[in-house]
Amino acid sequence: MPLKPGIVGLLGPNGAGKSTLMKILATVSQPTSGTVTWNGTDIRKNPDELRRTLGYLPQDFGMFPNLNPVELLEYVAALKGLVGRQVRTRILDILELLNLHQTLKRSIGSLSGGMRQRIGIAQALINDPQLLIIDEPTVGLDPEERVRFRSLLTDLSGERIIIFSTHIVSDIEATADQIAILSKGQLLMKSDPQKLLQHARGKVWSVTIPDQELQDARTKWTISAAIRREDGLQLRIVSDEPPLLQAIEVSPSLEDAYLYVRTVLEGA
Repeated sequence: MPLKPGIVGLLGPNGAGKSTLMKILATVSQPTSGTVTWNGTDIRKNPDELRRTLGYLPQDFGMFPNLNPVELLEYVAALKGLVGRQVRTRILDILELLNLHQTLKRSIGSLSGGMRQRIGIAQALINDPQLLIIDEPTVGLDPEERVRFRSLLTDLSGERIIIFSTHIVSDIEATADQIAILSKGQLLMKSDPQKLLQHARGKVWSVTIPDQELQDARTKWTISAAIRREDGLQLRIVSDEPPLLQAIEVSPSLEDAYLYVRTVLEGA
């Protein structure tokens, strides 16, 4: 699966293998089979070729809560072999870029979840990587912080490759140029968002049912949304055929398309 500059979203349910793949790409874990190459070099045989230009934010990135952001970034820079006067300038520039300049003297433990996540990105950017890998970056963030974080990812793309994993479709929809769908450790599909939507055209239906029929409906159909209304529950159902006579075809969302692809390809 060749990659080009931009944002690649890894989408899949919990347990699909997203974090495992991210660790392999970041040279933290070894694959049991297959090959990953960076500029033609097998990263299993020569991981330093990638590590020199890699930025990585794992899902469980541990921070030293008593340090301030500058102290943490100086420590990370030293681990990556960055030395000299330019390091301090680089740190201040990154903190300014991520709107963290007001946190310079505050302990990391006192910051909000969104700020700590941005500090995680800052440490991944300290060596100006060509490849930035981010695992579940919006977990635990409130809706406003998630929106800001997605905007940040878009700003950071450009000439670098950003790979981020999530099970939240709206995060992918707002940022990704390419989408890779994983399930049970397998790549089901790689596509751009528009092509993915095409797979679900004519396959999404709106229908209203009584509240008490919801459980039965869930056993029959793939439901992407349920909205409570005065006359019952309005469902979005992903199906090759109209689920009921009164069903109305609607335009698919990316979440509808994701569910359709998973349903079709996992059952193939």
